[in-house]
Order: sequence, then structure tokens, then C-alpha cells
Amino acid sequence: MSRRPLPRRRWTPTVVAVPWAVAAALRLTGTERGFPLVPALAFTPYVAATSVLPLATALVSRSRGAAWLAAASAAALAAAVSRPTTPPPPAARPEGPRLRVVSANMLHGRADAAALVALAADQDADVLALMEVTPEAVSALLDAGVADLLPSAHVVPAGEGQPAGAGGALWTRLEIRGRTVVPGRFGQPAARLAVPGAPDVELTAVHTHPPTSSPAQVASWTADLRLLPDPEPEVLRVLAGDFNATPDHAAFRRLLRRGWVDAATAVGAPRRATWWPMRMPHPRLTLDHVLVDPRIAVHGLTVVHVPGTDHRALVADLRLPAVG
Repeated sequence: MSRRPLPRRRWTPTVVAVPWAVAAALRLTGTERGFPLVPALAFTPYVAATSVLPLATALVSRSRGAAWLAAASAAALAAAVSRPTTPPPPAARPEGPRLRVVSANMLHGRADAAALVALAADQDADVLALMEVTPEAVSALLDAGVADLLPSAHVVPAGEGQPAGAGGALWTRLEIRGRTVVPGRFGQPAARLAVPGAPDVELTAVHTHPPTSSPAQVASWTADLRLLPDPEPEVLRVLAGDFNATPDHAAFRRLLRRGWVDAATAVGAPRRATWWPMRMPHPRLTLDHVLVDPRIAVHGLTVVHVPGTDHRALVADLRLPAVG
């Protein structure tokens, strides 16, 4: 007796396409909430790059419904990762002085202090903004000559009892007219800088809590982003540092909608990776940013490798409006 052939399971290609469809829906609607959705959204570019797999499966299986679902998901993900995160800056370009900012996460103070000081010198930086600054890192930076290069400082090093990753610092060649610490789990130093020929600039070394391994961490991250200051007319503001957020996070896009311009978007490179593992080539994520007041023009943004840390340094070349 011959066996009857088993019916083809037409639902299998649809099942394969569902994870990409869910990812596309979450990214487009901005409805990710809590753990593990928030950390998972950081990998949206990788999901978009692999979205051809369910489409190929559907086409090979000749499943029309699965093919439509997979194609729609792939198109939505491609649109999401290619769309700018902030509107283009205004056509009027400020004609005031230059402000060059170097920003870097020191990875619990392990980054090469001499390399950071050399980078600030090579780039003719006006401000060096650092995160994860330990007391030992402060000593190493001073030994490397940071105070000779950038004599004004606002240093909030990690202390006993603080969480791993705490500590931040600003060194600058400009006069500091005021020092504050922006609320957040890690302590984020902010300094009001006197820039000759331009309005004062308030610059914050940003470091939000990573939303990586628990619902509590995601809640801390969301709160840290919400507590960051907004642009305001009285002072030019710049936020530079490790936001632990990518353009695919709805919370980061909400921060941008409060009036900030993403420097990477302004130079046409919103997806330039700033973090990747030290011992592996992937994944590479866009976690570090420089956000500026819309009155500030972005002339350049460079990503530079620094030995000893898994974060790349950012070098932002900014142009300020002139006084009067």
C-alpha cells in the first residue's frame, strides 16, 4: 500500500516572517516598552539586513501571504533605518566662533589617558568631555598633561558606593562660569562656558544608565533620558556623550523632538557606529551622540578609535552664532 503524500504546510513561511513583522511594527510605532524590547531594538539595523531571509523563504515556498508579509516588513525596516532622526538644520548658517568638542567613554577608566589627551591636542579641541571617569583615570589624565592643554575643569569622578560606570569630567580651554551636575544615575557634569564672540554654551557630559539586563535598568535609562535638559533661548546647549541609545529607540527620538539636532544626522551619517566589542567585529551600535541647539551649525563629526575602551571618541566641529 502506497503512502499518501503529506500536505505541504503553507503556514511555515508565515511563521518564519512573523518575528520580522513584529520588529517592524515595534520600530514604526515606537511602542517598545521595558525589558527585553528596549535592548532588542538597538539591533534593528541587523534585523533589517536579514529581512530578506523570510522573503526568500516565502518565495521559494510560493506562499503569497507570507511573501506579502515579509516584503512589507522588509520595506518598513529599511525605511526606518534610512530615515533621518532629526530635521535638517535651518538654511541660515551661524557666523560666530568655532567650538570643537571631543567626547569619549573611558570604560571604567581603562581608556588610554595619554591617547585621549593626544587626540584633544591633535584636534585642537576646546572641550574634552569624558564618561566613566575613575579617580585613577583622573590621575592618569593629569599625568598626561590634560590640565596644561585644557586648564579649566569640572570633574565628578566615581566614588565609593557609586555604581560601576559612574564618574564624568569636562576639561576646557574656555572660562567656566558655572558648574552643575545633571540628575542621573551616573552623575553628569555640566559647565557653562564663556565663548568669546558667542553666547555662553552649557555643555553636559552625558552618560545614561544602560538598558541592558533587567526592567529596573530600562526604567533607569528612560528616566535618565527624560531628565536631560532641553534647549532654551538664554543659553546655547550641547549634550555630548554615551546615551546608551540608538536612533531606533523611541525614547531617544522623543528626546530629539524636544528640540535637539543630532550632529551625526546633520552631517549625513546618523548610523555611524560608535561602539563595538573589543574582541569581536560585531555587533556595532550607535550609542554615543552629540546633540546641539538648533542655532548651532555642525561642520563635521568624526569617530576615532581610542585604545582601552569599546567606545569610539566623537570629535564634533561646531559653529556658534555670533553675539549681536
